[in-house]
Amino acid sequence: MTPAARLSAAIEVLADIETRRRPASDALKDWGLAHRFAGSGDRAAIAGLAYDTLRRRASAAFVMGEDAPRAVLLGMLRLERQFDADAIARLADGSRFAPAPLTDVERARLEAASLDGASPWIAGDYPEWLDPHFARSFGDERAAEGAALALRAPLDLRVNTLKATREEAMTALADLSPAATRWSPHGLRIVLAADSRSPSIHSEPAYIKGLIEIQDEGSQLAALLAAAKPGEQVIDLCAGAGGKTLALAAAMDNKGQLYATDSDKRRLAPVYARLERAEVRNVQVRTPRTTADALLDLAGEADLVLIDAPCTGTGSWRRNPDAKWRVRPGALEQRGKEQAALLDRAATLVKPGGRIAYVTCSVLAAENGDQVRAFLARQSGFSALPTTELTAPLGERAFLFRRAVLASDEGLLMTPRRTDTDGFFVAVLRKSSS
Repeated sequence: MTPAARLSAAIEVLADIETRRRPASDALKDWGLAHRFAGSGDRAAIAGLAYDTLRRRASAAFVMGEDAPRAVLLGMLRLERQFDADAIARLADGSRFAPAPLTDVERARLEAASLDGASPWIAGDYPEWLDPHFARSFGDERAAEGAALALRAPLDLRVNTLKATREEAMTALADLSPAATRWSPHGLRIVLAADSRSPSIHSEPAYIKGLIEIQDEGSQLAALLAAAKPGEQVIDLCAGAGGKTLALAAAMDNKGQLYATDSDKRRLAPVYARLERAEVRNVQVRTPRTTADALLDLAGEADLVLIDAPCTGTGSWRRNPDAKWRVRPGALEQRGKEQAALLDRAATLVKPGGRIAYVTCSVLAAENGDQVRAFLARQSGFSALPTTELTAPLGERAFLFRRAVLASDEGLLMTPRRTDTDGFFVAVLRKSSS
């Protein structure tokens, strides 16, 4: 397919997403099935165009003066891909399979493209209803924080220290040119071009042999800050597919006992194969039962309970750009109830002197500091670790990391703009020994 034909295809996909109110991944899959002639490179390029347009939907619509699929894609090419009006006109020239030629109005808007006077939610490319929430978290910097959340994320990997060092993993992946991550001592990063295909990590020998896992550096840091130690009794309360479970097991050096569970046993399905590949031996998967809690026998026994809480996912928008336009106020309220229930459940599991690590991939105060403060008001005998103690597991990186994050009395917030990671909130709540 020609570059111009790829633009037309992306406009078609965007129209499908808008008309049928469906996830971008579903629309792209259906387009590929209906256009089997398109090669993998074409499909990757079309997906890149569609996702980049969704990242910059509000600002592109502002520049173009309308929010139709064609308009926002053209605006994205100007704002995100940095194409000038002439370059865009060469692609949209009305030739076979190409978009229709630019109108005089479109060209004028592309030539004058500016976000001067745009509201923060437009410049930051997030839903307008979230602006008060972003203002609480970031104040006058909310547009810049939102814009960083609209950038494309790199591909981050965590080295499984049970099987390899970071240097050994880098050598095994030399053809992908990985670089060491800035904060995580176990991370590797592969930067991807806008129109490039993601490497097939799952087919790499290093992945098959369990040397690496796909995990954002922010998620790696959240597991590190939980500070699981060899020999401890640890519970991963929202284990899901097991990403943080594997990181905790490595931190524990396969010593002690780690219990992985989730409210939905279907989410736990991938855990078993991942544990085997990583050669993790200290994890016991507890699937929830219908008549009793899968963790009743562990009440008051845990040194550490990790809550990777369900949330709105605002911190992961770099990887799921269409999700930000589908999130609704009702979801924030529902997630808040779930978060409070999980914190209260964790309080019954942790022993005196033990810890609760509360983690979200959200940048919203309602899901972060507010939840911690409400928990501390409900549950006596708990206190939040100060930032200096919380970041101690990072060793020599801790000082600069504390300067980068947005710290509060309740915990710390990582963001793409501040730490070049996904948005993650981490708080560690310690139960008094008496």
